[in-house]
Amino acid sequence: MSKGPPASTRFRKGQSGNPRGRPKKKVEVRQSAFDVVIDRTLTIIQGNKPREVTVEEALQHKTYQDAITGNRAARREVLKMIKKREKVLSAKISYAKPVERLIERHDPDNADEAMLLLGICCRDPRWSDRTDKREHLLLEPWAVEAALARRTARKLDRKDVDDAKRCTRAADTVCWPKVEES
Repeated sequence: MSKGPPASTRFRKGQSGNPRGRPKKKVEVRQSAFDVVIDRTLTIIQGNKPREVTVEEALQHKTYQDAITGNRAARREVLKMIKKREKVLSAKISYAKPVERLIERHDPDNADEAMLLLGICCRDPRWSDRTDKREHLLLEPWAVEAALARRTARKLDRKDVDDAKRCTRAADTVCWPKVEES
């Protein structure tokens, strides 16, 4: 008499008796104290209204405030946050679908309509009652500042700046370049 199970039911050579292997020990996921605290919400008063925020959001807000008041460590942290955000945004933009081009049925007679559509300028209310052929427009302050920031050509003289101010809506809000008096 042979020992063991009959030969027909025995495992073949090289075949495991337990094909799924030993059961894995279940790793218990334990939250750290930090995870418990960071997931909580706080009620803060902002603009006389209560608002629920996470601890993480509250910490970020406090870091921003500290950075503004001059804390160097907070500034470095905010710069890290900005860099991280820019990286995420650039990754999203690179995979974005192509911009759809819309073609107007009718071309504008001049660039004024296009600038109005883009919000680069607005109609000058001082000329609303006039019967001129062409509309009078005022440049938006942000567009003037963007144009001033990218200027590399000659410096503006007093007359140039005065002309630009005259053609700019809310010209006193623009940071104008210093002009040397001649």
